[in-house]
Amino acid sequence: MKAIVTIVGKDQVGIIANVCSQLAACNINILEISQKIMDGFFTMMLVTDLSGCVKPLDEVSELLKTCTEGKPLSIRIQREDMFDAMYKL
Repeated sequence: MKAIVTIVGKDQVGIIANVCSQLAACNINILEISQKIMDGFFTMMLVTDLSGCVKPLDEVSELLKTCTEGKPLSIRIQREDMFDAMYKL
């Protein structure tokens, strides 16, 4: 199963490292990554493979939120099919 991770907020040192380290600790592989900084705001989207992850998605979501605690960032992980359904025109 694939999942989409999105991060949005003020740019700061270590965002990519923190998120990728947490994903690696959950045995989640990053298939694609796109990030951009616009006028001091950071955006990143990752397509991930959850097939090696033994944790439930809501637990992974809570773990990822620890990467943003106390920081002006928002992070979200969604199954690919749910993401597609939300953004389908």
